[in-house]
Amino acid sequence: MSHTVTIDPILLSKVTKPARYVGGEWNSVVKNHDDVDLTVAYCFPDVYEVAMSHLGLRILYALMNDRKDVAAERVYAPWPDMEQVMREHGYPLYSLETKTAVKDFDIVGFTLQYEMSFTNIVNMIDLAGLPVFSKDRGEDTPLIAAGGPCAFNAEPLAAYIDIFFLGESEESTQVLADTIIAWKKQGRPGGKKGLLKTLAAQQGNYVPAFYEPQYDEAGNFKALVPIEKEAKAHIEKCIIADEEHVFFPTKPIVPNINIVHNRAVLELFRGCSRGCRFCQAGMLYRPVREKTPQHLMALAKEIIANSGYDEISLMSLSSADYSCLPELVDMLIDGFKGQKVSVSLPSLRVDSFSVDIAKKVQQVRKSGLTFAPEAGSQRLRDVINKGVTEENLMAACENAFRNGWSTVKLYFMMGLPTETDEDLAEIANLAYKVLNLYRHVTGRNNGKVTVSVSSFVPKSHTAFQWFGQLPVAEIERKQQVIKELIRDKHISYHYHDAKTGRLEATFARGDRRMGRVLYEAWKLGCKFDGWTEMFDYDRWLEAFAKAGIDPDYYASRQRDITEPLPWDHLSNGASKAYLQREWQRAHQGELTPDCRHGQCTGCGVCPQLGVHIIDNKEGQDRGEIAFSY
Repeated sequence: MSHTVTIDPILLSKVTKPARYVGGEWNSVVKNHDDVDLTVAYCFPDVYEVAMSHLGLRILYALMNDRKDVAAERVYAPWPDMEQVMREHGYPLYSLETKTAVKDFDIVGFTLQYEMSFTNIVNMIDLAGLPVFSKDRGEDTPLIAAGGPCAFNAEPLAAYIDIFFLGESEESTQVLADTIIAWKKQGRPGGKKGLLKTLAAQQGNYVPAFYEPQYDEAGNFKALVPIEKEAKAHIEKCIIADEEHVFFPTKPIVPNINIVHNRAVLELFRGCSRGCRFCQAGMLYRPVREKTPQHLMALAKEIIANSGYDEISLMSLSSADYSCLPELVDMLIDGFKGQKVSVSLPSLRVDSFSVDIAKKVQQVRKSGLTFAPEAGSQRLRDVINKGVTEENLMAACENAFRNGWSTVKLYFMMGLPTETDEDLAEIANLAYKVLNLYRHVTGRNNGKVTVSVSSFVPKSHTAFQWFGQLPVAEIERKQQVIKELIRDKHISYHYHDAKTGRLEATFARGDRRMGRVLYEAWKLGCKFDGWTEMFDYDRWLEAFAKAGIDPDYYASRQRDITEPLPWDHLSNGASKAYLQREWQRAHQGELTPDCRHGQCTGCGVCPQLGVHIIDNKEGQDRGEIAFSY
């Protein structure tokens, strides 16, 4: 039986932004649980404003509610003031649509977007009134599942989650729903473990309890051994081969309050094949599969009609790489001419073509332009396979300045493999060159260059997964090196907190023992660690001490290219041999070309997963390319 949570409105009025917790938004879907065979609570481990902006959960929510036999509802992390009210008055974590207690759903699914949200996941399981460790949860508790980019190193969360889903899930969630509904109708044969055995045999599904980690005498990870016959040695991600016809929601939920990205969203394509060696998303979502501009235009018309939004964001990993971007932008501007609907492009390539597109979409040129050279020197850009030159950047900036822009934002990383102080000095040099170019082109002195530098975090499934992150003190020293070199009031300089980056690296490259640290940190009160005002580094250091674990073992240790890695069993389709080759090419400063426009680089994704690049300009299907190894 489901428990409905009724919160006293007077208590709700005492918290910040009570609209986060009430639901009832336009286009939200409310179903009677008695009329469906499966109930799903989609949990995002952050506040309403962040969670509502996430496209992945929006897609799954609409997809599941499209079925008559499934009710999918949303659950977001309450801010600490609301959590305090809930704990003091005995309110469990509940869904927004029907205010049903989370513990009464069949499946509770978490999205893993960012390592710094892991404490929120543990906290939300506890707030739901469920035991936090999967081994302690009985037959009457929901199946706790998780998916998203961080699932590709699931090990730090292995003790908390029953099942992880790897890859794109529009098709696999349908199979999941059918499997669970059939299991329920058959009288739940084998109990929860019986269901997990069935699911473990399906593509993309990882049940951590069906494996045991082994360590050598020195305590290094050695292997992950399957202990149930259904558990596969390698789990391949799920992938959508036909991006053109895959389900996409056209009735977005319109939020009650302003959210981080409060606009209509069009997904132009999946994947990226540029091959930047630091970029995890570029590896996880290969290959590139585009939608046609005609289909995108039809989706846009439906979304605007159903939502009343006046802005469409063209979103993908590298939106300006969409092969039909000029045609699409013209179609959108023309199609919504009388409706005052604007088009926004979140990411630009470092080239003049991007600026020409930006000129079209920003008819009133009020916002600045953002470029990401990532490294200051050409040498380091070659190491990371950025494939961008200073000439590209200067040509793009000159085009921008000649067309009325006066503000440019430049994104960089520091702490990259082989980086020297000379490379850092080139960041400041580039900023000055861009500013001087503005003065030269316009004859004015009102230009503004913003330099934003984040500290590099090595991630699994990338060519840099073996690289040890630099110590916090060294990152902080490097931050000051750049600060000393920027002396012009027209250049503003921002950098990220090095301590947050270090913690991120411990989870990104961690094994199951990091789950102990997570538990200690949560008990000490850590949550919302991605929020600067909530992050408490000293508490985390205390948690590491209590768990008996040295954070540097995971974050800073340079790993041998042949050593077993805790995530080796979780595959995105790209071979480890390919990543090893890329690691070696990085050290030689050799570029690897974008396979989308030329030779196959032998990553292995297309033949391994039976998919092809779909590029509307290069020809619909790139299946004729010979795969090289």
